[in-house]
Amino acid sequence: MKRRSREIVHVGRAGWLFLVGGTNDVIRQYRWTFGSWWRLRRWAELIEARAARARSLGIRYVHVVVPEKLSVYDDRTDGLHYDPTKSPARRLARRLSGSPAFLDLLGPMRAAREDGPPLFFRTDSHWSFDGCFLAYRLLMRACGAVVPPDLPERRRFEHERVRDLGEKLPDRPPERASLCDIPRDAVRTYANRLVESHEAAGRESQLHTGAHVVFRNDAPGVDPRTLMLFGDSYSHFAQIMLTGLLAESFRSVHFVWSSSLDWTHIEAVRPDLLVTEIAERFMVRVPGDAYDVTGQRDADVSADPEAVPPI
Repeated sequence: MKRRSREIVHVGRAGWLFLVGGTNDVIRQYRWTFGSWWRLRRWAELIEARAARARSLGIRYVHVVVPEKLSVYDDRTDGLHYDPTKSPARRLARRLSGSPAFLDLLGPMRAAREDGPPLFFRTDSHWSFDGCFLAYRLLMRACGAVVPPDLPERRRFEHERVRDLGEKLPDRPPERASLCDIPRDAVRTYANRLVESHEAAGRESQLHTGAHVVFRNDAPGVDPRTLMLFGDSYSHFAQIMLTGLLAESFRSVHFVWSSSLDWTHIEAVRPDLLVTEIAERFMVRVPGDAYDVTGQRDADVSADPEAVPPI
């Protein structure tokens, strides 16, 4: 099956859908070019520079790339011509092999793809709860933290709806998936005006870059440290993905929806742990780390890959 020039969604085997086009022209990222080589070099330098600056502040830093579904489930595509070994996440992992600042998710996710539940929704570009939970366990280990023993036993429930890739097909196929009722102990103690205004208008689903929330967890035995997470929709400001799992695990969790860091804010909060999470497809842009959480300082938000539509 030859890909059409403007195709956004690839229909794979057994109804599996894959994002191949869109704003970030995902499939092209699996080609080696001098530009991609230079971009990955800049990413590696940025991650090491972030780690060094965090260490100078007494902060432990971890960077996480969420692999594309194409990188994990290449065996479920159908006649799509690309080389998964040229995945940006895979190439960056090779560059940063041995660095404690980089957490490789691609290897473990590919190793787990045949056993257990799917790690991605079949008709969505995002990971499933089970994929998110696998990443969470690996991140907890990288942070020197222990998964709360009751967290894997939280109530699971089924939910059916048309998901983001299914919406792009004429028949809009719904998908039924298993989710988890994560929130229990963590309480949201702060949300910026952007979050509050979208929630008041019932437009939470339209909000991405700029969301900023803080959670507090006073449950007995919770890890007493403060974690600050700069991430995207795979983390999410609602307690439905990675942010929610971390909020149930640490005393305090700050989430900012941005790939670019605000070092002034980081230095003011002085978290024990600093985590950055980015979807592999957004690696086409290297952030400038001039983000302004408060909106009161001049900042180069154009460097944020989610300043453009997220697909």
